[in-house]
Amino acid sequence: MKKPSDLKTSGLCAVHDCYKTPLFRVNSGGPIEQALAQASDLLGLATKFAEDAAFERNTDRPAWAAHHLTAMGRAVVDDVAAVIREQKAST
Repeated sequence: MKKPSDLKTSGLCAVHDCYKTPLFRVNSGGPIEQALAQASDLLGLATKFAEDAAFERNTDRPAWAAHHLTAMGRAVVDDVAAVIREQKAST
């Protein structure tokens, strides 16, 4: 079994399908520990934007920022989860 520090992203998870074609995708080959740290940053920013959206009534920009950041963070987490599931299945 590989150590977590040896596992890499698969590049299978997409962000924002555009007419059923992925517009953005998680790159393969990234260390999963760093990928999860990046996902945490994205989701932390999304939380702040969502909070701003709850109080800001004259614009929807914070809500859309939260939406896109959440989608990116989720794609990274889903990609890492797929790598871990695959690793467990192969052992």
